[in-house]
Amino acid sequence: MIEWLWPWVFWALPLPLLVRFLFPQSERAEAALTVPSLGDFSSVTTAHSGEPARRVWKIILLSLAWTFLVTAAARPQLIGDPVSLPASGRDLMLAVDISGSMGTEDMQVQGDFVDRLSVVKAVIAKFVEARNGDRVGLVLFGTNAYLQAPLTFDLKSVNRLLIEAPVGIAGGKTAIGDAIGLAVKRLRKRPNEEKVLILLTDGANNVGEVEPKVAAELAARDGIKIYTVGVGADEMRMPGVFGTLGGRVTNPSADLDEDTLEGIADVTGGKYFRARDPQALIQIYAIIDELEPVEQESEVYRPVQALFFWPLGLCLALITLLLTVELILGRETSRV
Repeated sequence: MIEWLWPWVFWALPLPLLVRFLFPQSERAEAALTVPSLGDFSSVTTAHSGEPARRVWKIILLSLAWTFLVTAAARPQLIGDPVSLPASGRDLMLAVDISGSMGTEDMQVQGDFVDRLSVVKAVIAKFVEARNGDRVGLVLFGTNAYLQAPLTFDLKSVNRLLIEAPVGIAGGKTAIGDAIGLAVKRLRKRPNEEKVLILLTDGANNVGEVEPKVAAELAARDGIKIYTVGVGADEMRMPGVFGTLGGRVTNPSADLDEDTLEGIADVTGGKYFRARDPQALIQIYAIIDELEPVEQESEVYRPVQALFFWPLGLCLALITLLLTVELILGRETSRV
């Protein structure tokens, strides 16, 4: 189907006739020349015998060129057949704690201890990559909560924004309630289908304007299911004077408020998970990945192709042809 972006331009088609009507050419009286015989003027008469036909073709070519020029100015576009975009899936928000405690190196990977956030980034990146058809958003929180990515199909951008986030950039404390409130604000605008928030933290709510339980109740009221994940090892050996020998064992997850996280999940119909090591975290996201998708409004895209260059090319071709013919005939007339 062809559509015109500027159809009003076609009102300019009769413009040449209007100009001719308003500014008519002045007819000049030709001086008469009396001669005894027309024999010597036979060549001149023959040369001008085709003038009327030549003028008719000139008018036709100019009219076609003007029509094609106006058509190109109207900007024709070819609208293709509708193409359905992948839009069946879930609205999924990720709320990830990036406070200073997420830099604790208590997660063991291939014999080496790495910080919690690095492990979380690696696991969530694979989780997000497998969410084709889902809208995924990202909230990062510490002392404050920030929306890094709204709900989008652009999963690569979501992953990049998460991977580039450093530890502690949002502050050293943990505002769990504010993170839930910000995610709920984004999810509540979506259709009344299944909406999911996955919240990952390693601490307790110790700052913010919204209490976690109040935020959870708001989420439950809007039909948002929250899955909470508590990350961090149960014990970690601190090096002593002589390295690891004689070091004391501490609990790096002592600040983790599991009761609050369980309460948030229970109020919203979700579930609480405990990730003490990378393997457990991988299994947790595999379980969450088994959530049943829901049908959402399908999005349709119609490809658009510009066509203005076709009539514009024809216009230039006719003008070139007309100038070429005028040049050739002008040379022949000068020879006569």
